[in-house]
Formats: sequence, C-alpha cells, structure tokens
Amino acid sequence: MFNLKALHRNKTVRYGVPMLLDPELEAQVNVKRQANILEEEYEKLQQVNLDEWKNIRGPRPWEDSREYQEQQRSSQSKIN
Repeated sequence: MFNLKALHRNKTVRYGVPMLLDPELEAQVNVKRQANILEEEYEKLQQVNLDEWKNIRGPRPWEDSREYQEQQRSSQSKIN
C-alpha cells in the first residue's frame, strides 16, 4: 500500500490537496473513455419509456417465496 506518513508530510492529507495519478494508473482509468460511457448511458436513459415501467419486487428473506409467488400469480390472473 502507500505510506500515510509520507502523505501527511506532503500536506495532502492535512490540507486536502488531491493526489496526482501515476501515468500507469491514469492509462488504466482512461478518463476520456469514461466520459463517453457516461454520455452513452445518459442517452440510453432518455430512450427508456417510463410510462410502461413495471416495478417488480421479489420476496424478502423472511417471506415464504412460494406463498409470494402464488400471490403474484393470482394478481396476474386477475389483471389478465
């Protein structure tokens, strides 16, 4: 890991100065690609039709899953 005392001596921890990325780490992160991915996800969200959204909930750990499934099936049959 890294040495916290060295960071403290450099005043990065005390004054909140952001740490600089290593060139190797920066190559792994690829900041430009992340911005593109974010824009793509935003475009996908704009295309989603929220009027037809259906909230689907599974059973909780303390609920009996079979009983919950039967309730769901009965409510589906009433709708259809």
